Amino acid sequence: MHQETFKALVVDLKDEKPVASLQALRKESLPPGDVVVSVVYSSLNYKDGLAVTGQGRIINRYPMVPGIDLAGIVEKSDSPSFKPGDQVLLTGWGIGERHWGGYAQWARVKADWLLPLPKGLTLKQAMGIGTAGLTSMLCVMALETHALRSGGRDVIVTGASGGVGSVAVAILAKLGYRVVASTGRTEAHDYLKTLGASQIIDRKVLANPSGKPLESERWGGGIDTVGGETLASLLRSMAYGASVASCGLAGGKALNTTVYPFILRGVNLLGIACAFCPNEQRHEAWKRLTCDLPFDLLDQMIQVVPLEEVPMLSRKIIRGEIRGRVVISLR
Repeated sequence: MHQETFKALVVDLKDEKPVASLQALRKESLPPGDVVVSVVYSSLNYKDGLAVTGQGRIINRYPMVPGIDLAGIVEKSDSPSFKPGDQVLLTGWGIGERHWGGYAQWARVKADWLLPLPKGLTLKQAMGIGTAGLTSMLCVMALETHALRSGGRDVIVTGASGGVGSVAVAILAKLGYRVVASTGRTEAHDYLKTLGASQIIDRKVLANPSGKPLESERWGGGIDTVGGETLASLLRSMAYGASVASCGLAGGKALNTTVYPFILRGVNLLGIACAFCPNEQRHEAWKRLTCDLPFDLLDQMIQVVPLEEVPMLSRKIIRGEIRGRVVISLR
């Protein structure tokens, strides 16, 4: 590609429908911002899959470069916080939705959105974590704040073979929890056991509606990436005072439950929103990730693919067919 242009995946409207295509763009077309980043890696998240395929109302304006994560090297900075050559990462803050995101070889962004690459992490590992892994860590931190302690009842992770679930299983296992992984993919059982899952249950066990407002107490904590009937099932079977961190809706956005888990067992439903969480919380979560996520297991979760494969993989991720984390190479 000519030096004056760069490669990007662009979603634009065609006959009123979002269509993704690879394009050669000029640097002058980059949106406003005070830091220019040479993007080395991005990642594929469920939200990216919805944006690229047009199956979710993710993108606010067109044309849009999707990709809610990026990691790379600062080329130019008008901010005192960063200088050329700095390695940085960015997750959330509306990139790939309201502001051009990580599926391009160059990005111009606000300095306030960037974080220095944490010590001990490579750019590839940072995107192996990405929004999915950051969300996992925020879930763990929220559960700890609400009295989750190792040595108690089992902790359930739903959608466990996906990006958020994989990282959550690995973190919780390292921290000493007995982790039960829920998945509908039998071929992922060995993978989840490698990450530290003590037991695996089929997602159908949790996805069935129940006429009972409460079930027997089973779970000491939960991280739910699915929503819908699965989340309702978890709430009915949480132990007294236990909490569920909710961060996804792959199984549905509706929640059919009663108030009984909350007023009879003191169950806590903790909403986890990653995109706009404060930088102070982000710094703490990334610090924890470098300590509590085994890097050898992280490396096993990662597959690196070129930008050209993103449209195909986007269709797969929204069908629940992606295991672990997909890192997008831009160089």
